[in-house]
Amino acid sequence: MFLTIGTTGTQERPATDLGFLLHKHPDKAQTFSTSHGSAHVFYPEASAERCTAALLLEVDPVALVRRGKGKGRGGAPDAALAQYVNDRPYAASSLLSVALAAVFKSALGGACRAMPERAESPLPLRIEVPALPARGGVELVHKLFAPLGWERVDVTAVPLDEQFPAWGDSRYVRLVLEGELRLADALRQLYVLLPVLDDAKHYWVAPDEVDKLLRAGEGWLADHPERPLITRRYLSHRWGLTRQADQALELVRLAESDDLDVDSVDNAVDESTDTEEKPVPLAEHRRTAILDALRAAGASRVLDLGCGQGQLVQALLKDVRFTEIVGVDVSMRALTIASRRLKLDRMGERQADRVTLRQGSLTYTDKRLAGYDAAVLSEVVEHLDLPRLPALEYAVFGAARPGTVLVTTPNVEYNVRWETLPAGHARHGDHRFEWTRAEFRDWAGQVAERHGYTVRYVPVGPDDPEVGPPTQMAVFTRADTTTTTTTTTTTEKKKKEAEAA
Repeated sequence: MFLTIGTTGTQERPATDLGFLLHKHPDKAQTFSTSHGSAHVFYPEASAERCTAALLLEVDPVALVRRGKGKGRGGAPDAALAQYVNDRPYAASSLLSVALAAVFKSALGGACRAMPERAESPLPLRIEVPALPARGGVELVHKLFAPLGWERVDVTAVPLDEQFPAWGDSRYVRLVLEGELRLADALRQLYVLLPVLDDAKHYWVAPDEVDKLLRAGEGWLADHPERPLITRRYLSHRWGLTRQADQALELVRLAESDDLDVDSVDNAVDESTDTEEKPVPLAEHRRTAILDALRAAGASRVLDLGCGQGQLVQALLKDVRFTEIVGVDVSMRALTIASRRLKLDRMGERQADRVTLRQGSLTYTDKRLAGYDAAVLSEVVEHLDLPRLPALEYAVFGAARPGTVLVTTPNVEYNVRWETLPAGHARHGDHRFEWTRAEFRDWAGQVAERHGYTVRYVPVGPDDPEVGPPTQMAVFTRADTTTTTTTTTTTEKKKKEAEAA
């Protein structure tokens, strides 16, 4: 299995800078052990004008079968033999993608301490893969690489046998890519698209493959015209994982669009009315109500539990009274989108010190969440199965115990006001339940009583006289917080009276 990466340069900017970007010295041939063989990195040419790095992967067919734990054994004798005699050692596949990620890990991430500006700048690149399986042929290879900014995508079908051209072409192609791209972007494209073209993976595809796809596809996959095919093949046609990836990529696309807002898919229903003036989105009503409640509570250190794509965190950052903001979500995909939305990598030091994004489950206690002024659970509880609510209740109200807790959730009674929502359907496919106003107040009242909080209820959005508001919010205040505040206020009042006397 063979791949070359080349570039050109000048005396001022020599091509051998490629060695710094790949973190592999041009004067050294290096070998790395992989789970299926050995990967060799060497430079066939290395001068100021031209530099080419080569990756040669030697696959051990026996090791490949052993790591497969007998996968494919049984059946006809030729099927067992095919485990050892096949194209895996010679044709680019997921094996080469794994080797790329292992050998060029820093380059794949775009990191280069020695030359950070070169890592961020496009280079004149030439990449060649002599033998690439292409299920879909030459046409599909063009469809996958042409939209990615390459000036030249040269794909040549490899004949079954050059001595017998009448036999036609094999399923393999020779691929040459030329153009000016960042090295990290080019490597990420290869990491994803090599196994996509082969349409097979040598290992079991687990849920963490979705996160790998999102990381490698950052900046190019969300808008790719062949995105459905790429996600489906990369995730080995596992429908559940493909659906997760497509939903996350669609949110990325919406978040990066100048004309659309992620809030437009907030509850997957049409929140517009027939009025000529554009109505205020329900998501904006919620954020306003939450911010007003936090300000009224005097909170400065705030937890956004189930922060999703970071809309509320972004709104909190605009108000300097919120000095510490922690966004917590179980989904790394959501946190990645939130990070992009907030532009954390370009944020000033003072602003960056105010915000933290953290992965965590809200149904488990976390000592790091204790001691905060307030916590927000905005449109979160309805995404949990009812039997898991007690665990969330204890983690937030029993263990973390912030001074104020805000909980918002849909009011199911209001659903009849949306004509586009079929009768009996929840507002979002992931909602495990939706409460009436009475059901929500019954739950909130019991929670407050069990954990020493008082609770009041605030309508969010237009309050319909018959069915109530579209969103209902409970404002929990810890009882000892109220007592402490009252005592402090009384003490200050007496002090001022004494000073006046």
